[in-house]
Amino acid sequence: MSPIRVAIIGLSTSAGTHWAAVAHLPYLLSPRGRSKYEIVALCNSSIDTARKAIAHFKLPDSVKAYGSAAELANDDNVDLVVVSTRVDVHYATAHAPLDKGRNVFCEWPLAENTERAGELVELAAERGVRTMIGLQAHAVPVSAKLREVIKSGRIGRVVSVEARGFGGLNSRDTAPTSLGYFFDRAVGGNVFVIGHGHDFDAIQSIVGELTDLKGNLHIQYPTKNLRGPDGTIEKTVTSNTADLIIVNGALQESETTQKDAPVSIRIRQGQQWPGEPCFVLSINGEKGELRVTAEGGMSLALAYSKPMTIQVHDFAADEVEEISWDWEDWQKELPVAARGIGALYEAYAAGEGYPTFADALKRHEQLDKIAEEFVAKHPL
Repeated sequence: MSPIRVAIIGLSTSAGTHWAAVAHLPYLLSPRGRSKYEIVALCNSSIDTARKAIAHFKLPDSVKAYGSAAELANDDNVDLVVVSTRVDVHYATAHAPLDKGRNVFCEWPLAENTERAGELVELAAERGVRTMIGLQAHAVPVSAKLREVIKSGRIGRVVSVEARGFGGLNSRDTAPTSLGYFFDRAVGGNVFVIGHGHDFDAIQSIVGELTDLKGNLHIQYPTKNLRGPDGTIEKTVTSNTADLIIVNGALQESETTQKDAPVSIRIRQGQQWPGEPCFVLSINGEKGELRVTAEGGMSLALAYSKPMTIQVHDFAADEVEEISWDWEDWQKELPVAARGIGALYEAYAAGEGYPTFADALKRHEQLDKIAEEFVAKHPL
């Protein structure tokens, strides 16, 4: 079977987060990735910057350079377009290839607002193309292991879920200048949508879809400092994005969940209490409780610089046991940021088990529901 021909929009030597370079490129250039995919084109803000990226990342001379998504969209030698740009240009960069009937893999969030996300979903359906959204946290082994234990019945049906996390950015009131847009809600990328959004999606992939959503969002530190590469404060801005996120919801009844089992999620931007974990997810069942503890961050997709442990408490025996989990051998050869993304590419190549733009739209709609009161109090 011929490799899937990939074009990447946003693999740049100057991008603020270098996400395409650290999360997409390692898998695509690995032996396993090369057996299923071939990079055939790059698209950046100009043909010149695309050519510089091709040279910088030592890609083959055969890789084409494009300066706009519209030009790239006309390339019939592209099977899959990967959109890895800043959130507020996701719509434009995804729309052009979709309109030409190209399959598209877009990073989360799908667009800067739900209306535009919905337009992309409609366009993809009209053109009959395949889509994938970069919600990789539910594709990592920890999430899979939790689903496995719950499905086994070991803890009985789930009766409640609690999650508590600290992070999203490494400081309560400071961020790199390149991430200053996190404090401008109009851009669409911030701790609520990205940091909380990834875990919000992963939790639902583990325990089930949430209903009766209510949110309490708050700006604890309105004044944010933007730090340059040398560590000095270059600018101070006023944030209109939440840095404290409290979500309550309920689970629908199923074979593994009790009817209306409550779910609570609390995410706070910045550092945790000294010595405490960055993230704890507790899944309480009729016969036992599962607990995930992350020392290296609050992201189920990325927080693996320090141990992430899964434990189960058996109520009858009153014993706590650690449950082992591990990455696949091929994932261990990749940097952490590329492991979950690699799992999505694997699922796409297999033709099943990956999240689509329609899944992304549902998450956008849920986040809108959670943020209703906050948006009313803080109109743009």
